[in-house]
Amino acid sequence: MPETLFINARIATMADPSGLGLLDNSGLLVHGDTIAWVGPMADCPDSDDAQIIDCGSRLITPGLIDCHTHLVYGGDRADEFEQRLEGLSYSEIAKRGGGIRSTVAATREASEAELLKQAQPRLQQLLDEGVTTVEIKSGYGLDSQNEIKMLRVARQLEEEYSVRVMKTFLGAHALPEEYTDNAEDYISLVCDEMLPQAHAEGLVDAVDVFIESIAFDLPQAQRVFEVAKSLGLPIKAHVEQLSDIGGAMLASEFDALSVDHIEYLAAEDVCGLADKNTVAVLLPGAFYVLRETQLPPINALRAQAVPIAIASDANPGSSPLHSILLTMNMACTLFSLTPNEALRGVTINAAKALGLESSHGSLETGKQADIVIWNLHKPSLLAYQIGINPCAGVMRAGQWRKPFKVSVV
Repeated sequence: MPETLFINARIATMADPSGLGLLDNSGLLVHGDTIAWVGPMADCPDSDDAQIIDCGSRLITPGLIDCHTHLVYGGDRADEFEQRLEGLSYSEIAKRGGGIRSTVAATREASEAELLKQAQPRLQQLLDEGVTTVEIKSGYGLDSQNEIKMLRVARQLEEEYSVRVMKTFLGAHALPEEYTDNAEDYISLVCDEMLPQAHAEGLVDAVDVFIESIAFDLPQAQRVFEVAKSLGLPIKAHVEQLSDIGGAMLASEFDALSVDHIEYLAAEDVCGLADKNTVAVLLPGAFYVLRETQLPPINALRAQAVPIAIASDANPGSSPLHSILLTMNMACTLFSLTPNEALRGVTINAAKALGLESSHGSLETGKQADIVIWNLHKPSLLAYQIGINPCAGVMRAGQWRKPFKVSVV
């Protein structure tokens, strides 16, 4: 198997339970698609057949992970952006037939080829910034044919690009127009037809539900979660974005991998997440675009040692954000995360939010060789700088996706 030996690097291993696991003057050996060694240069193993990469004291991190996106969709919602600036709320736009429903119409009209073409530049932007794993949700089809169409496009993106795509079924994202005032029958469709069909095609890695006053209530979400568990699929949930109706606690009862948004999560409920080791995924892009003022319970999450991940939430309505680096800056600026917390939020904690922490998210012996070399010395610069992409090289599963070329730091 081919070997690559990285030498003279600053390595943020992310193996420290609370920090970066930063190693100065260190190296890393890749054997095939796996990390074979990481440690101080003084302990560097002999490897005569390896390709030697002198990093010149540059920073190495694990491949970045965007653990919550909606990259596959048709059309745009720029008109709603204007409406919000004119004073309409997200809820008001949704009640008028806009919001998710407008994207559903555009997504249903688009072919798989058209959806793929529209999603490619969105994904490429993330890849250019060192993302090697991305979650992509369905949720803009809202019937069997179109939900499966979206998930097939997500699979095509994985096949055509050097990226791990985790596919999440979000059939319970909104109530389609044809089921207005008939939510129970729609949930029956999700549970009895849509999810089983998508799962039978091997298109589902996890199941998500939008639990909110404008979406689905707790008993409806529970029905979906029970079917997911019967199929052996893990749970994720959009919860407490606009109000607190107890979605996070329901999701944690089903051992959810993550609960996402959580601006309105009560501080006293955070211990329930800690008990189940559920990841809190913060989405600063939606907070920013919707001009939200209710902050997630950051201090309570820290006090209970709940793992915090951050993600772009890339979507056409509430977070048209396709930069993981800007997401890190937003998490620090809007939510007062530290740069270290932000980097953990797009590496080891994001891996945990996808159920991948045993193989991804940190640079440790035996894990997959997803590696980014940065034209930086300080890890904090990743979250500090705005509009600069210092990504100098990307390796995914031991193969160069963006070959590293030596340049002046």
